[in-house]
Amino acid sequence: MKYTSALALATLAATALFIAGCDKKGGSDKSGTTIKNVGSDTMSQLAMAWSEAYAKVNPAVSVEVNGGGSGVGIAGLIDGSVDLANASRAFEEKEIADLKAKKNLEPKEFIVGYDALSIYVHKDSPLNEISVEQLAEIYKADGKIRKWSDLGVTIPGAKGDDIVVISRQNNSGTQHYFKEAVIGKKNSQRADTLNLNGSSDVVQSVGSNPNAIGYSGMAFKTPAVKVLRVSKKAGEPGVAPSIETTLDKSYPISRPMFVYTVGEPKAEVKAYIDWLLSATGQAILKEQGYVPLPKK
Repeated sequence: MKYTSALALATLAATALFIAGCDKKGGSDKSGTTIKNVGSDTMSQLAMAWSEAYAKVNPAVSVEVNGGGSGVGIAGLIDGSVDLANASRAFEEKEIADLKAKKNLEPKEFIVGYDALSIYVHKDSPLNEISVEQLAEIYKADGKIRKWSDLGVTIPGAKGDDIVVISRQNNSGTQHYFKEAVIGKKNSQRADTLNLNGSSDVVQSVGSNPNAIGYSGMAFKTPAVKVLRVSKKAGEPGVAPSIETTLDKSYPISRPMFVYTVGEPKAEVKAYIDWLLSATGQAILKEQGYVPLPKK
């Protein structure tokens, strides 16, 4: 009796294991590949769109997307928890050194598109353009522009004349790029800046506050905000962010968007990157509001 019970239990266990190892159609389960894709918040909605589309093209590969900022993705790549890092700024020298120390490898960089970093104000603002020089005076610690009247405008519905300055958090690649391109490496950002976690958070905050100004990716525009034309210097004609002005470099604050791997990517990751760079991947990028790579 004991032998029969043991045999029955063993048979049940084997049957359960067989069922668990089969798919719904009765075939053997071939476990798929998961690509862990982490990083830039600016690229997060694009990365999700790519992931969802790729699942239909190659169901055997699952691309798990998480944001958190370019710095988070790059840190994950260095510590080995990430397969592919999205970044809206390039690897820094210290990060390259850390990666070489831990993995004895260097990052492999792929440019997958471009973003025209847009300057947002409230939709009712009479301001239509601004220069990089003026933005620096608004954002840097010792800047000379602190009130809207300093720019010669009065904002309807604003509470007072002070400019409410909105930026991104420290691990953001967008904040990193803005500091280099606008504020200047040697300058500090003003202490009363509101540093927000997400690209959409910046636009939402500007849209709800007539006193505010902020910067975010071109793809995050909403009806609640206005996008300013931008010139290099005050007095020069401003240029609106667009695909054309990004590619011809007439828009002064556009930047590439990167994905990074540790050394040469593995086969499944390389196939995914090739797809991002394909006509299909680039068409999705354009649909999401970003600037595709120029055709060769």
